[in-house]
Order: sequence, then C-alpha cells, then structure tokens
Amino acid sequence: MSKTLIGPRLRELRRSRNQTQAEMARSLSVSPAYINLLENNQRSLSVQMLLSISDTYGVDWRDLTQDDSARVLADLRHAFNDPIFAGERPALAELRGAIDYAPRLVDLFLTLHKVHRAALDIMMRYRGEVQADELLKSAPEGIIHDYFRKHSNHFSELELAAEELRARHEMPVEMIFSSLRDILQQNHGIGVKVRRIDDMDASLRIYDEKAATVYLSQALNTENRAFQLAHVLGLVHCEEIIDGLVESSGIQSEQALPRLRVELANYFAAAIMMPYAPFLEEAETAAYDIDRIAAAFGTSYEQVCQRLTTMQREGALGVPFFFMRLDRAGNVTKRFNATSFNLAEYGGSCPVWNIHSAFHTPGVVMPQFVELPDGQRFFTFSRTVHRPVFSEKTQDRRLTLTLGCAAEYAPRLRYASRFKTDDPDLYAEIGIACHLCPRKACSQRAHQPLYIDLPIDAYRRGSTRHES
Repeated sequence: MSKTLIGPRLRELRRSRNQTQAEMARSLSVSPAYINLLENNQRSLSVQMLLSISDTYGVDWRDLTQDDSARVLADLRHAFNDPIFAGERPALAELRGAIDYAPRLVDLFLTLHKVHRAALDIMMRYRGEVQADELLKSAPEGIIHDYFRKHSNHFSELELAAEELRARHEMPVEMIFSSLRDILQQNHGIGVKVRRIDDMDASLRIYDEKAATVYLSQALNTENRAFQLAHVLGLVHCEEIIDGLVESSGIQSEQALPRLRVELANYFAAAIMMPYAPFLEEAETAAYDIDRIAAAFGTSYEQVCQRLTTMQREGALGVPFFFMRLDRAGNVTKRFNATSFNLAEYGGSCPVWNIHSAFHTPGVVMPQFVELPDGQRFFTFSRTVHRPVFSEKTQDRRLTLTLGCAAEYAPRLRYASRFKTDDPDLYAEIGIACHLCPRKACSQRAHQPLYIDLPIDAYRRGSTRHES
C-alpha cells in the first residue's frame, strides 16, 4: 500500500490560516516536530490524523490526499522547454522542490505560461491584428482538454454510476442498442425513434425533452446509434453528478460549459458500453489491439481509442494514452490526454510525424516511435476512420485517429511487437508545431520559430530557406 504524503498541501493549508507550525500542532494536539515532518514529506499520514485535519479545518480529506505532482512536474518540464527560456533549464530536483515548497507559485507560473501559449496560438490562427481581450481568451476545446487532463481523464463518479446501472440490467453486447432503448423507456419514460435522413435537418441525434423522445438519424451505424442513446442516458440518469462536476469545475466560459456537459455525458456513454474492469482485462489480453477490443464490445474503433485514455483508476491502471483526431487539413477536432505529451490544439503538427500520412493508406494502422525536442520518447499509431455518409456530398470524409503512449509502455502493445525498442535510430525527431519547435537544420521546417533566430548566410543554402 502506498504511503500518503501531503506535505505541500498541509503547508498551504497552514499558511492560508496564518498559523505557525506550533499553532497548527496545538490545534491538532500533536507536536510541532510532527507537523514539520509531515510538511517535509518525511512522515506518512495516518487515517486518524487525516480525519483530525479534515474535522479541525473543515476541508475535504480527498482534497488533501489528491496527488497530481506527476502531472504538474510534466507540465513544468514542458513549460521550461519553451524556446523563450534560453540557456540552462532548472534541474529536475529544483522543479520538484518548487512543487513541494511553492505550489501556489508553480500554479500561477503554469497559468501564465498557458495564457502566453494561448495568445500565440490565437495570433497564429488569425495571422493579423487581434484585440487585446481576444488574446486572453482560451478556446472552449482547450479549456475542456485541460479540465479532463487535470482529472487524469478519469471520473470515478461516472464510472460507478455506469457500473451500478449495468448491475441492475442485463446488457449483452449483441443487444446493447435494445438494452439502452429499454432502460430509457422503463426508467425515464423516453422513447426512441429512427428517422429518415431528410427529416433530421442534418442532425444525427435530437433529444426532444418535451416529447420525451430521442430521434436518431438513419445515417448512424449500429455502434453509433447505441452510443447516442448512451449519451442521452448519461444526461438524464447522471444529471446530478454531471451538474456537480460542472459547478465545481471552476470554468467561467459560457461557451465551454455546455461543451463540458456534452463531454461528461460522452464519458458516461463510453463507461456504460465498455465497463471498466472487463474492458481493461480485454485490452490487456488483446495487447491493445483496437479492432479486437471493438469486436468484443460491439463498439467502433474510435470509441475504443477514446475509452483507452480513461483507464486511470487507482489500483487498476491501463497504459496511459493520449488520443487525437485530425481532419485532412490538419485541424485537431478532438483530443484527450493521460500522458505528459503536449498535444497541438489548432493543428500544424509536425510533418515528420506520420499522422498525416495515414490518409494515404486508409484503414491501415501506421505505428511510429517519436522523440520530442526535450528528449521524451513516445510510441504512436494512427489510422483513418470514416464519418457517417448520408449523401453524395459527404462521401470520403475521413479522419485520422492517433493514440500514443510513453515508449516504455510499447512492449505491451501488439502494434510495437515487430520493433526493437532499444534501437536509437528507431525514433523520428518531431516537434509540436514549427512556430514553437526549437530544432535546427530540420529539412521539414515550414516556419521561422517565434523565439529562435536561425542563421541566414547568403553564401550557404541550408536544408530549408529558413536557415543556412
């Protein structure tokens, strides 16, 4: 059993109450030396002490024990690899010390860096003059991505709700659609009707709350019809849970809040169709072969990919993945992340990364080992999928789906079985986007970096026109 260490959070709690260690010790009926040991993570926390702190200071014990230091450390390392920080970067020990002894300063620094990056992204999108207030806004998609990543892309409340519902109803894979339809009718008085495409006004699913009816388009295949029913079931069955998550999210954007509600309902839909424990067992048994997992649960390739990013339950962890979906123009249309890999938000991904090449080989999984400028290594695999086709105009609207994990997990994946993972020549050197990538002498460079001056010499032609 892992030790419970709460040093930085206990120190922050004490300082927020303007107490010395001696004063906190008196409040908790312990010695100042014991408080000092706890704050410096030299002594683990007992359950009795945890409850005493919770009762004395009126705080939720879960807030004290939540440890996101690994995520914060990854975010700090990524931030300091930004080209604006020239020269020697802080050592790993310094970063860990900052997280332990100045957590609020670290949070403010990361917030400032995030705003800085958002401003750059907006400028790159507009490629012209923008209003000052526009620079301070984050896109709703980015806000939702950060919220899910902050929670390690895992919501135990929704997982538990899905498990309890499945325990009360038989839901065999081959009858998942009819099972969900029956639950909506019996538990919530909601009917389901499949409509002709022309009657849906270009929509795939409409939930008419007044008519207590879910209308589904004929354009949806079996897997996606079931998912849309599961989404509506999440909205009505988990209304209080979703309301609580939305209210406690701290998100202020009026555009982001409805999107958050949609994504939380989608999370429940995935949990009800692919229950956690059986899904993780199948994933491990199949060595994360997406098609085999999809066949086992009667779901789509994309649904399995996104569900794999949520396997972060304490004591039952799967491989931590990031997931990204791109269109032909390179726009990122969906992204979820349970890793330290920082995903591009607005496209412009590195051409060395084979995610774009997947469009040339439809339906074929394309694996690749990649290395980021900071030395982090990942294994990724990409494949195209089709969007629903309901007219001649909507034909061949393919998207590329990419899953990736830290290279250390690659041996657990079937897609990596034919590679020698210890071969240093195996890794393609990529960046997140040319505007921010610090790599020099890259033959695929398309833009001058924002914060690096690449040398230009009229007497020498480099591999690109951006440097000699």
